[in-house]
Parts: sequence; structure tokens; C-alpha cells
Amino acid sequence: LQKAGWETVIKSAADVAAPGLAEGYDLVLFGCSTWGDEDIELQDDFVQLFEELDQAGLSGKKVAVFGCGDSGYTHFCGAVDAIEQKAEQLGSLIVTGALKIDGDPDKKEATDWAQTVADHA
Repeated sequence: LQKAGWETVIKSAADVAAPGLAEGYDLVLFGCSTWGDEDIELQDDFVQLFEELDQAGLSGKKVAVFGCGDSGYTHFCGAVDAIEQKAEQLGSLIVTGALKIDGDPDKKEATDWAQTVADHA
């Protein structure tokens, strides 16, 4: 995104609070891996943020979501879908389809997706 001219700030879900999280930003990206086979489980440090996402100020904000998962599981990247759906319900504008990574991230895949985000944001 920086290569496309965007000023970026990276924050860990473990280190942020939801209230006002999106304030002052034109675009918000959420990244979360998916765990669990019977139910969709978000990575542990994202659970509280997800539960309080309604306080983040996402209404009208441009949002994109990415995450890793294992396609061998029933809910491949289900956390990504859950976050995207909740962001939409809160009034966010999803700028492009989510990036769902099977296993370890591929640099080209991530770079191409980031360029798509930048082009549509």
C-alpha cells in the first residue's frame, strides 16, 4: 500500500481497543486467521476486538479483510468472512473481495491484493 502512495499504520489486534479505532483513517484493513473445525474461531487476540467492532466507528469507512486458514477445514478462512460481514452490517464499504490465504502467505498474492485494495479505495 505504501508503494501505491498510501500512508500506513500497522496495529496489532492484541494492542488496540475498538472504541474509535477507525477514526482518522480513510481505509481500514483487518487481518485474522481462522481456527476451529466445527465452529468458526477467530485467532485469540482478535476475539475482543470483533465483539466490540460496533464501537470502532466503521460506518462509511472503506474496509478490506484478509487472513490465513487451512482449506482442509470446514470453515476455510471463516473468520475473514465473519469480519467482513460484520463490517458491512456496521455500514462499512468493502472495497474488494477478501484475501483468503491457504497456509502460509504468498508475497505475490498479498502484493497483488494490496494493489487491488489501493486501486479501489
